[in-house]
Amino acid sequence: MRLLVVSDREEPGLWDYYTPRKTEDVDLILSCGDLDPDYLEFLVTVVNKPLLYVRGNHDTVYDRKPPLGCIDIGRKVYTYQNIRILGLGGSYRYRPGDDMYTEAEMRRQIRKAAFGIYRAKGFDILLAHAPAAGYGDLEDLAHRGFQCFNDLLEKYRPEYMLHGHVHMEYGRIQREHIHACGTKIINCSGHVILDIPGRDTTK
Repeated sequence: MRLLVVSDREEPGLWDYYTPRKTEDVDLILSCGDLDPDYLEFLVTVVNKPLLYVRGNHDTVYDRKPPLGCIDIGRKVYTYQNIRILGLGGSYRYRPGDDMYTEAEMRRQIRKAAFGIYRAKGFDILLAHAPAAGYGDLEDLAHRGFQCFNDLLEKYRPEYMLHGHVHMEYGRIQREHIHACGTKIINCSGHVILDIPGRDTTK
């Protein structure tokens, strides 16, 4: 399965200068947040594949203008072709406002997703906006990662964690990490094309 994962920055190559060749064989689009809803609507239209998203800390515009044709999977497990994807949006709280959480508040978000995780018998991909603490986060409060994400990864050991929030333009940003539990963590700021093994959809 080929995934197009986008986050944080509307790329001209996928918007103003889009050509179908750039998204050949894409099966699913995932958004890690902080993107113009018009951009997501454009992608889901031209690629003509499902688009699943979580909200970033700058996505309050979605309250009045959600991206049409796209699916918000915040605090949910969405299964696509036997791939189970858990969505957890928002960043570490660094000022008053929506879509930002303290560590305790994010733990409550995870608890709200607990029944969906149980029903799906775990998840294969964690789609988040913010990173896990110690894996691609920064020292400032705004870009701090969540420790509870580490606990979640240790418990369920998904194959991938996909996040954004820490822009590659910040400089000397490592795009990929391997978590202590074995999960591959990818910073998807801008965009990433990810090929993952398919699942037997007859089971």
